[in-house]
Amino acid sequence: MLVVALAAAVAVSVLLGGCSPVSPATGARGPAQVPSAHARDRVDPLAANARRRLSAMTLTEKISSLLMLHQPGTDAATLGSFAADNGLGGLILMGDNVPEAPEALGKLTATLSADAALPLVIGIDQEGGEVDRLRNDEAPGAEAVRSQPVPATEGAFRSRAALLQSAGVSVNFGIVADVTADPNSFLYGRVLGTDPATASVRVAAAVAGERGRVLSTLKHFPGHGAAQGDSHRSVPSTELGYREWLSQVAPPFKAGIAAGAQVVMFGHLAYPAVDARPASLSPAWHTILRRTLGFTGIAITDDLLMLQDTGLPEYADPTENAIAAIAAGNTMLLYVTPADPARVGIAVPALVAGIAGAVESGRIEEAQIDDAAYRLMVLRRGLAVRSAHGDPCGVDCRRLLR
Repeated sequence: MLVVALAAAVAVSVLLGGCSPVSPATGARGPAQVPSAHARDRVDPLAANARRRLSAMTLTEKISSLLMLHQPGTDAATLGSFAADNGLGGLILMGDNVPEAPEALGKLTATLSADAALPLVIGIDQEGGEVDRLRNDEAPGAEAVRSQPVPATEGAFRSRAALLQSAGVSVNFGIVADVTADPNSFLYGRVLGTDPATASVRVAAAVAGERGRVLSTLKHFPGHGAAQGDSHRSVPSTELGYREWLSQVAPPFKAGIAAGAQVVMFGHLAYPAVDARPASLSPAWHTILRRTLGFTGIAITDDLLMLQDTGLPEYADPTENAIAAIAAGNTMLLYVTPADPARVGIAVPALVAGIAGAVESGRIEEAQIDDAAYRLMVLRRGLAVRSAHGDPCGVDCRRLLR
């Protein structure tokens, strides 16, 4: 019993820090293979459990687990059934999911996961300030803290993360790592700094504040501030080249990654000098994030429905967008769906079937699905261990996903 307890305690203590990669399987196509175990995995109960679960999953189940969707309302049974019936890996909470008394959110989230040993990843956009889903978040937002000493940023995000943790939220899409000094930008009130240096130190401070409470997300990679326009309505682009991006835009993302951020959200914006495609659908930008910036955690898209909302014909097909997003290297696909997802062309079974068809035809390597599903499986099992032991977790999960 003591050995088991110690193993669980070690696993819990390393859950909420920077995450390292699982090497995708390679070789001839054939039956899906669970990523090979490292020597360390043989004594890691989370990794071993994830491998066992993954080996029993169908391709459809693996793909479904890569989806994080939204369902309006505060009825826990409805939300839980929506997630379970579609085999989702996560739910994103919007303002319409927050009860009239925000402190009641914790009771709602506690019942959403059909399997307590494999909880859903519960996400929320809680930046504070302009983007504020929880009305009881009294911590200052970006525009306020960027005029204060750096410790104020860490304190604000520590307070916010504690509130989210108490509400049963596991990942906050709350750290804007974009940089802009343009007061006309829709992001101006949300950035933590108006130049690379000041943004970098505050992004790192925000990650430090959230550490051990929620998973930290940096957004909107590779940097929305340089791309004029609003990606909710278009695919903004910038003329900046790679070298300019590296010196002018990348520093806050580098700082956040070095501080231990576990999630990076890809924006629907383009740097044509690097890749004409939106970064969310760009293998080139995923490679830059992994190899140049050294990020080894979870990559998630911004809401993929935003691409459809642009009205551009090349992004009208939700299945094609999903296929391109996974092929590019995203671990998880995010959709802020309405009450009836079919109204915006998102019939989850059809979407999953379309992605499965892309795997079967060779457009997506099955090993890539396995890799993403394994990462998320380990993450979700770790959340279960954390919950079971009532532990706020430590600062480093590199050993879990190596």
